[in-house]
Amino acid sequence: MLARDRALWALAVLLSIALLIAPALWNGFALLQYDTGGYLARWYEGTLVPSRAVVYGLILNAGAPLAFWPVLALQAALTVWIIALSLRAHGLGNRPWALLGLIAVLSVITTLPWLTAILLTDIFAGLSVLAFYLLLMRGDALARAERIGLIVLTAVSAATHSATFAVLLALLACTALLWLIDRSRMPAAHLGRGIIALGLGAIMVFAADYAVAKRLAWTPGGFALSFGRMLQDGIVKKYLDQHCPDPALQLCAYKDRLPGDADVWFWGSKLFDSLGRFAGLGKEMEKIALESLIDYPGLQAKTAAIATAKQLIDVHTGEGVLTTVWHTYRIIERYTPQLVSVMRAARQQQGEIGFTAINRLHFPVALIAMALLPAIMLLAGAKTLPADIGELAAVVTFALLANAFVCGALSNPHDRYGARMVWLATFTVAMALIGVYEQRRRRPVRGI
Repeated sequence: MLARDRALWALAVLLSIALLIAPALWNGFALLQYDTGGYLARWYEGTLVPSRAVVYGLILNAGAPLAFWPVLALQAALTVWIIALSLRAHGLGNRPWALLGLIAVLSVITTLPWLTAILLTDIFAGLSVLAFYLLLMRGDALARAERIGLIVLTAVSAATHSATFAVLLALLACTALLWLIDRSRMPAAHLGRGIIALGLGAIMVFAADYAVAKRLAWTPGGFALSFGRMLQDGIVKKYLDQHCPDPALQLCAYKDRLPGDADVWFWGSKLFDSLGRFAGLGKEMEKIALESLIDYPGLQAKTAAIATAKQLIDVHTGEGVLTTVWHTYRIIERYTPQLVSVMRAARQQQGEIGFTAINRLHFPVALIAMALLPAIMLLAGAKTLPADIGELAAVVTFALLANAFVCGALSNPHDRYGARMVWLATFTVAMALIGVYEQRRRRPVRGI
């Protein structure tokens, strides 16, 4: 590569990173959410709490001395790398301005920069799907060092959130089925890369949790979060009405005082606090969740399907990026007090961030992009679009459905859970459009 070409690529990459952290640059500080404090506190408190992976907490602590800017730069750089690899793996990646142009478009019409500029694990959900896809489906178009990098990124992403791990596990199961059906399309070596990546991710979870809490354990959550969805759907009340009084169930005494909203129960209920929160009620919530699956299979299937469908279209940008994230403020004040003044001066803390206007664009674009994925698969099957673009659309579609089930049915639908994955649909549509353009550009001109 000539020096001029290297300079152009470096400029395109730097500008792309700047676009992806633009919300934080405008804000004057990394964007914060209520969950941010829970991740940051893990190292200092030496405990495990539901859905707050230690691995990401360690990443935050590494970037704290420089006001978390290294974390944002890392998240943005990894995004640029994955998008660049995707373009090249599909034969579309020879021009630096194509990379910059694609990232610029995604930065305007999708939630992507709001994921890279915030201190949350959310960006790794979408990146892990693309990394997994490249590793298993397009790995032969990449260098060995790049495949190793994808394995590491997939492992770290899986370790940052149990929901991300579950989606990748579902993708791995689907890939294993493809291997059983057609080994020419999914060689064992490719499948092995996915197994290694998720195995390494599991090891990271146990190792990080042991380093912090001094015990081998998986990040808590699981059935306690499913209990929340069942509480909201009325299943918990139905179970308690049928099984109480029961001295083994603390909640019998309070069954008529339980809130009908899972978020209120977990994060705003004095009753939940007084009963010991997850530590005091974890076993009981797990018991109720498991037994209600057996007692009410039809109702469970119906409510899970509704929650999955709702999660699929709950994709608004910016949920939880508020001024009133008091828990995160307290954690930063307690453990990184040197950052309090710059945090307090940020636009978010001054109430200057809103997403109503942004979602007038992002929300319809996301829905339209998801609706176009089946069309892309059909056009690829008809050879109107490249077959590899059809495969990308199929993987993204499956990932969106798996994410909707994991976050909606097994937890509780939230816009944040959908938004962190839905940008992949718009990215796939953009890849299809670039593919069509490249096909036409390369088509030989016929003489008259």
